[in-house]
Amino acid sequence: MASKLSPAIVFDPASGLRSRDVSLRSAGPGEVEIDVRAAGVCHSDLHIVTGDWPSDRPLVLGHEAAGVVTDVGAGVTSVKPGDHVVLSWFAPCRRCRKCVAGMAWLCTGTKAVANTLPDGTTPFTDAQGEAVWPYLGLGAFTSRLVVPEAAAVKVPDELPFGIGALLGCSVTTGIGAVVNTARVRPGESAVVVGTGGVGLCVVMGLRLVGADPVIAVDLSPERLAVAERFGATHTLDGAETDVAAWCREELGGVDYAFEAIGSPSVVETLPAMLTSGGAAVLVGMAATDATGSFNLFDLADQGKRILGCNYGSSVGEVDIPKLARLYLAGRLPLDDLIGTVRPLREAAAAFDDLRSNTGVRTILEP
Repeated sequence: MASKLSPAIVFDPASGLRSRDVSLRSAGPGEVEIDVRAAGVCHSDLHIVTGDWPSDRPLVLGHEAAGVVTDVGAGVTSVKPGDHVVLSWFAPCRRCRKCVAGMAWLCTGTKAVANTLPDGTTPFTDAQGEAVWPYLGLGAFTSRLVVPEAAAVKVPDELPFGIGALLGCSVTTGIGAVVNTARVRPGESAVVVGTGGVGLCVVMGLRLVGADPVIAVDLSPERLAVAERFGATHTLDGAETDVAAWCREELGGVDYAFEAIGSPSVVETLPAMLTSGGAAVLVGMAATDATGSFNLFDLADQGKRILGCNYGSSVGEVDIPKLARLYLAGRLPLDDLIGTVRPLREAAAAFDDLRSNTGVRTILEP
């Protein structure tokens, strides 16, 4: 049964970004209905709007959100109506080889990346009854949605919804890149290139684990100032400084170089920043057909590594509650990551906020 129409922010390949009324069907078996309270605006949404990641269908955007469970379908046991939840966009199937090996971020059975629910359907239709699809299986830029149980992660009721929204993507990705993908140890050195929302979370994760020194690189003095507040010990203007040369001359190379932009030309510079045995961590998501080149002899001779990082190598059900507890314990300054809170109808302005490169996140509230 479909609900009444509600506004949603939809990107249509034919007509672009606009508000569009959609209806939502009830939660089916293994599904959860959620009242959305806050949604973050992420570069992954912007990639759809700009065409970096092409779409062949209309999508309700938004994949970084938190809310309250209003109903559950048959067989759902992990959450109940009234529970506060963070939405994990990479909902794993829990059955494939990667999932059972504990690497749910590499799930081969998820349908999230196909922008559907696990059964290949969408819970949304527009006023004419035409299908509108949930971006990354969520479609959080609206007031209510239906998601698979694996996407709804229960968190403490005292966690603010805006903070919870950020845990759904940027925080989990950035801190996970440090803790899970790279496994940085206390006292190891790192450089972070790009201090947008995810890059700031990488800096925050490096401070959390005791990395030192932590060098932040960006083109914006404002973003670099924010990075210092989040734990960077040094800041460099990437337009004025040869970062690789600086890392070699000042530190003999760093143990880890994180790229949080998704720029192939920047990624190609990372190995030259590393000491022998160091690792470059690709956190930023590039365009789908992007390629890069490296000095292969240097990689082999110096034992350098290039690590791909999807969703911070995180398992939402495990990592999101941990991060929530760290925030509530005062260990993560996530309040400083929120810049502007806007109503859902100002989504276009929120994308302008993202393009302005302030480094902090805009939160939308239905």
